[in-house]
Amino acid sequence: MPSAWQTARKLTPVDTTVADPLLGRLLDGRYRVESRIARGGMAAVYLALDVRLDRTVALKVMHPSLAEDPDFVRRFIGEAKSVASLSHPNVVHVFDQGADAGNVYLSMEYVPGRTMRDVLRERGRLPAREALEIMIPVLAALGAAHQTGMVHRDVKPENVLLSDDGRVKVADFGLARAIDAGNQTKTGVMIGTIAYMSPEQVTSGVADTRSDVYAAGVMLFELLTGQQPYLGESPMSVAYRHVHDRVPAPSTLVPGVPAALDALVLAATDRDPARRPTDATAMLVAAVETHRVMPHDSTPQRPLPGATSPSMPRGFGAPPANPTMVASRTEMLAAPEIAPPAPARRRGVRPVWFLAALAVVMVAAIAGTGWWFSEGRYTKVPELLGLNVALAKAQAEKQGFTVKIGPAEHDDKLAEDKVLRSDPEPGKEVLKDAVITLIPSSGPVKVPVPNVVNLSEGDARAKISEVGLTPGSVSRVPSDTVQRGLVMRTSPAVGTRLREGSKVQLVLSAGLLMPDVSEMQCDQADAFLRQKGFNPTVVQQTDQAQPNTIIAQVPAARAEVTAGQAVQLTCSKGPDTGFHWPWENPDNAQPGQALVPIPDVRFKKVTDAVSELRTAGFRVRVRKIAGTGAVVAENPLGQAPAGTRVTIWH
Repeated sequence: MPSAWQTARKLTPVDTTVADPLLGRLLDGRYRVESRIARGGMAAVYLALDVRLDRTVALKVMHPSLAEDPDFVRRFIGEAKSVASLSHPNVVHVFDQGADAGNVYLSMEYVPGRTMRDVLRERGRLPAREALEIMIPVLAALGAAHQTGMVHRDVKPENVLLSDDGRVKVADFGLARAIDAGNQTKTGVMIGTIAYMSPEQVTSGVADTRSDVYAAGVMLFELLTGQQPYLGESPMSVAYRHVHDRVPAPSTLVPGVPAALDALVLAATDRDPARRPTDATAMLVAAVETHRVMPHDSTPQRPLPGATSPSMPRGFGAPPANPTMVASRTEMLAAPEIAPPAPARRRGVRPVWFLAALAVVMVAAIAGTGWWFSEGRYTKVPELLGLNVALAKAQAEKQGFTVKIGPAEHDDKLAEDKVLRSDPEPGKEVLKDAVITLIPSSGPVKVPVPNVVNLSEGDARAKISEVGLTPGSVSRVPSDTVQRGLVMRTSPAVGTRLREGSKVQLVLSAGLLMPDVSEMQCDQADAFLRQKGFNPTVVQQTDQAQPNTIIAQVPAARAEVTAGQAVQLTCSKGPDTGFHWPWENPDNAQPGQALVPIPDVRFKKVTDAVSELRTAGFRVRVRKIAGTGAVVAENPLGQAPAGTRVTIWH
C-alpha cells in the first residue's frame, strides 16, 4: 500500500467525494481522527491526535473486509509487536495497536516531509553521492531489523521518508514478520511490490533478508538512473524479467556512474540470493566503503537524448504506481515460462574469525552512519539569502564554513550588498568546513541621466532612450540663455543615476529672451552679452543718468531673440551742464558726506557679496540676469557716500 503519513507539508484528504465514518471520531477513546491522508489496498492512513499524550500520530486502519479475517488480524497485530520492539533512528516508530468496533489499527510516528518517490518524481535521477547518502540510512534501518530477525518484504521508494529536518526513515513494516514465523503467511500468497520483488519471491514466495537486499539494490538503481530496471504491460511480464533477466549496471543508462556503484547494484540484485550480500548490514558495509572512496564531485553525465536500455524498452519516463500486492502466486506463475532459477552453488564456509571480524565492522558501520552523514562530517548550508553580506559571512564563518565573496550581480528586487545567492545553495548537504561563495546584489541596474542640455526635444528623447531610460513629460519656460525649443535642464538632473526604465522629464526653452542690462556699467554689459553669444554695439549719449551706465537697449529687455543677434546699447555720458556726482568730485562733496570705498564683489557668491556691501555701509539691490549664483556685474564701483544703493547682477 502507498505510505501516507509522510505526505507533503500541506495535508489534504485523499477522497473528498465519499464521507468517511472515521473522520471526527474518537477511536478507542484516545485517538481523534482529523483527516484521511492516504488509502491503499490493505489499509487507510489517518492523521490523528493522541488526546492522552497530546501528540500527532498516524493511524493505519485495516479495511473492514480484512479486519474480518482472523488470520490477517493476527498478522497485523504481530507486526505491531515486532516493529514496536525495533528502536532505530531510521525506522518509523510504532507506538500502539488496538481494535475498536471492528476497526483494527496501528498508532505510528507521524513524519512530515516527502517520500523518496516524491523526490524522484520532482528531480528525476540523483547525483551518485547523494543517492548513496540516502541509501545508507535506509540500509542501516533494514540492517537493524534484519539483526532482530525481521524482514521488511516491501522495500520501495514510497516507504522511505525524507523528513523536513533532513532525517531518513523507513516506514511501513506492515508486512514484515520474524523470519521464523513462516506459518503466518498463507501458502501460495505473494506479498510485496512487483517492481522491487526478488526472483525467489516470485517463484517460491520465500522472502528473507536477501530479498530486502534485492529490493534495496533496485531502489539504488532507480535513484541513480531515475527509472526502474523493468517495466511491462502486466505484473506477470515484470515478474518474468525479475526471474530471467539481470538488472543492468546503472552506468549503461547514465554514463559516469562510478564503477563501485555499478558493482554494488549488481551484487545486490544478483538473481542468485547466495551471491548477494547476506543482509542489509553487509550491504551497508559495502555502501559505506563505496562512499568513502568516491570522489566528492562525482556527478554522472546526463544520458543522450533518446537513449534507452535493453531492460527499458519504453525509454525514460515517470515510474508507474507501486501498490503493495497481495496476490495468488499460483495465478502469477500461470505462465509456464516463469520458473524457479537453477539451484545456486553452495558457497564455502568462511572461518569463524572472519565472521566475527565482519560482525564488528558491521556494527561499527551502523553505529557510525548517523555521525558520518548527519552530525559528523556533513551539515547543511545555512539560509543566508537576503542578509547583509558582511553579516552573512560572519554567521557562516561562525558555523565553521570558509566564505568567499563573489562578484556582485544586479537584481531588480534585492537591495545592494544583500546576499543574492550562495554556492552551494541553502540546505545543501556539504562538509562542515566547506567553502561557501556568497554572491551579493549590486541592486537594480542604474544608469546616469545623459547630458541633453541645448539639444532639441527629439534628439534629447533619443539620447535618453539609448541609455535605457524613458523620456517623460515636457514643460516649457522662458530662458535668458537657451534658444526656443532646446532643452534647458532635465528632472532628475544630468548625471543622476536611475534604475533602468525610469522616466526623465524635459524642461524646454519657450524662447531666448533678451537680458535686461539696464543700469549696468557699459563695459560690464558689453562683456556679459558677448559671453552669452550676442553681438553688442555701444553708442554714447548725454544723459542725466550716471555716466558709463546703460540707459537703453535694442532689442528691449525680455524680447525674444536668437543666438548671435546684434544688440545696440546706449551708454550715458552724463549731463553736459558740468554737474558731477558727489563721489566723482570730492572737492565739491557736501559737508559731512564722507566717501567710502565700495567693495568690488564681482564673481563672489551673492550671499557673500550682499553681506560684504552691507557691512561697508551700503544698501544693496540684487537683480537676476544669468542665474549662476555668482555676481557678474556691479554698479557703482569706486567710492560713494555711505548709504548709497549698490546694484549687483547674478
